[in-house]
Amino acid sequence: MAATTGAQSPAPGEAPGTLDETQVQAMFDRIAALYDLMNTVMTAGLHHRWRQRAAQLAALAPGDRALDVATGTGDLALELARAVAPGGEVIATDFSPKMLELARAKAARRDLGRVELRFASANALSLPFGDAEFNAAAVGFGARNFADLEAGLGELARVVKPGGRVVVLEITTPRRPPLSVFFELWFDRIVPALGRLAGDAQAYSYLPSSVRRFPGPEALAAAMWRCGLREIRYQLTAGGIIATHVGVRR
Repeated sequence: MAATTGAQSPAPGEAPGTLDETQVQAMFDRIAALYDLMNTVMTAGLHHRWRQRAAQLAALAPGDRALDVATGTGDLALELARAVAPGGEVIATDFSPKMLELARAKAARRDLGRVELRFASANALSLPFGDAEFNAAAVGFGARNFADLEAGLGELARVVKPGGRVVVLEITTPRRPPLSVFFELWFDRIVPALGRLAGDAQAYSYLPSSVRRFPGPEALAAAMWRCGLREIRYQLTAGGIIATHVGVRR
């Protein structure tokens, strides 16, 4: 769903549809205008609820400072902004200029109260922030696009204060039928078909391949541990299709 730095170039044995960073950035620029509509269609509108829950797990308070990486059109950033109001600040980053343009326009239409919400272009693997600047950092549906997952997670952990939280919201692949059968049908057949109807078959063929490459919940929790996060836990929702991980910066 949301974008940040791109996937690596294909290697032997990788899922088909892998794109390099430049291609991923161009792809998200192309689909920006349809992004919100396609998210709503693909999730029956539930993606808003999942982002709300991710923001809750960040455990923010009014006046806190939060970071949203791979913000896309800004939905998770808006949830974080509500959590830190009044008096707080949210910085939301992405590497797609078109996504950031739509995010800024969306935020301008919302009454967020006394909170500062800023959008900036940034590479998730080299965030332009100092150590321990934020009370929490989150990424919603963008971690699977990191060229180096642990480098991206490490950056999220680096910029969070000790005791602060890192939240990762992502699609995961269910392993057991009947949901695994439905998931395969939906992501391998229906989603690419929707992409063709929307005029960008490549983008919505990339989505299932990026999900297939991404580590499962236990492996993602282990990667977060290696990046210095502790008290890691995760929740599976939507029958096991959505995983929300949270870890505490030690």
